[in-house]
Amino acid sequence: MTRIHRTAVIDSRAHLGDGVVIGPYAVVGPDVSIGPETTLGTHAVVERNTRLGSGCYVGTGTVLGSPPQDRRYDDEPTWLEVGDETQIREHSTLNRGTTARGITRVGRRCYIMSYVHVAHDCAIEDEVTLANGVQLAGHVRVERGASVGGLTPVHQFVRIGTLAFVGGASRVSQDVPPYARASGNPCKLYGINTIGLTRAGLSADTRQAVKRAYRLLFNSDLTVPEAVDLLRDRAREVPEVGHLVDFVSRSERGVLV
Repeated sequence: MTRIHRTAVIDSRAHLGDGVVIGPYAVVGPDVSIGPETTLGTHAVVERNTRLGSGCYVGTGTVLGSPPQDRRYDDEPTWLEVGDETQIREHSTLNRGTTARGITRVGRRCYIMSYVHVAHDCAIEDEVTLANGVQLAGHVRVERGASVGGLTPVHQFVRIGTLAFVGGASRVSQDVPPYARASGNPCKLYGINTIGLTRAGLSADTRQAVKRAYRLLFNSDLTVPEAVDLLRDRAREVPEVGHLVDFVSRSERGVLV
């Protein structure tokens, strides 16, 4: 059964699924869709043009679907989309996209802690963790299962790869390769995220293959293009190595070392 507190304000053009809970003084604006069994906490605001999946939790004071903080934005119709079972904790802000992409997207089963900012046109894949105070600038992409430690700012257009781990209070201005650990200000690589890969269920052979590829790319006397060429055959055999090689090859901002 849907439960809406008497002090909440719900626009007539909003759609609420079965079992939605809307807390005191929450606001739901026009063209908002909230999936079944999702909860909005006290004073949460979903401004407009936002799709929330099922089983989500939105904490006190969080603002979703607010306009992008971009001087060129001129009130065009853009969107924010949040996948099923994602938690967004207190006082976080997630902006809609701009016409560049049209949408800011957060995947399923993500855990976004308090005071996180997700700017316009970001793409966050499934099962990502953003700790307290992480600040993502526009067009940042965070791949599946990555974790970013608290109080970390991430420069616009940066990519953080699959199952990567970024330590807290780091400053990330270049791409973080998949499966790697990075930390510091300026941010540097510190090897493979072995614990994360093990928890994700990657086999020992796969972890070893990724570790060898990482060493060849970042801890050898070879240039990155030379290492990429040497890894092509291995990349066809091990999908994770293939993803690492492809990620590095396509980097536009440059990859951390």
